[in-house]
Amino acid sequence: MAAGTSNYWEDLRKQARQLENELDLKLVSFSKLCTSYSHSSARDGRRDSSDTTPLLNGSSQDRMFETMAIEIEQLLARLTGINDKMAEYTNSAGVPSLNAALMHTLQRHRDILQDYTHEFHKTKANFTAIRERENLMGSVRKDIESYKSGSGVNNRRTELFLKEHEHLRNSDRLIEETISIAMATKENMTSQRGMLKSIQSKMNTLANRFPAVNSLIQRINLRKRRDSLILGGVVGVCTILLLLYAFH
Repeated sequence: MAAGTSNYWEDLRKQARQLENELDLKLVSFSKLCTSYSHSSARDGRRDSSDTTPLLNGSSQDRMFETMAIEIEQLLARLTGINDKMAEYTNSAGVPSLNAALMHTLQRHRDILQDYTHEFHKTKANFTAIRERENLMGSVRKDIESYKSGSGVNNRRTELFLKEHEHLRNSDRLIEETISIAMATKENMTSQRGMLKSIQSKMNTLANRFPAVNSLIQRINLRKRRDSLILGGVVGVCTILLLLYAFH
């Protein structure tokens, strides 16, 4: 009976040590995964915004994290079960001298289980915090890029509006200059017409006094009408050309 119980205890210890070794390897790999994720996130943050290809795909790391976390939780649960069985065995052991040694061994396995559990939860919390921070930073970067893209479009639109406004102002200035030239020309022609009427009146008086000069006055009047028509045509053409230039 003693040999059977001793073999049972040794079998429990063997299972506990095997699970502890597996947990140790899993926790090392789990910690490396967290460190790799942290470093790749930092490198991605320093990259130019145009480079959106990460060193290692984030979704792949998330799947690895979830898979390893489940495996470690299963190993911890199994090791906890082994420790519970070892505790039951020590409570049912009938030899007091052996019971103290068994309790010491059990306590050591419990301490190892507690350390592994604490390390697992700490690493898992660090990984989750890094992932949440990376998701937040990615969202902020997207918002910034969206804002920059929208600002660029708005700037181009504003620039086009300013150019169109400047073009309209130039057109207004040309129209005002054209109107001013036309008004000045009108005043000049009105003044010249008054002078020509005065001269014509004097020439008619002279013609009545000197019939021989009548034919000469008629030729002068014809030339005067021709010059007036030519001057009016030139002014009209110039005005039309200025208006066409202003609106094009």
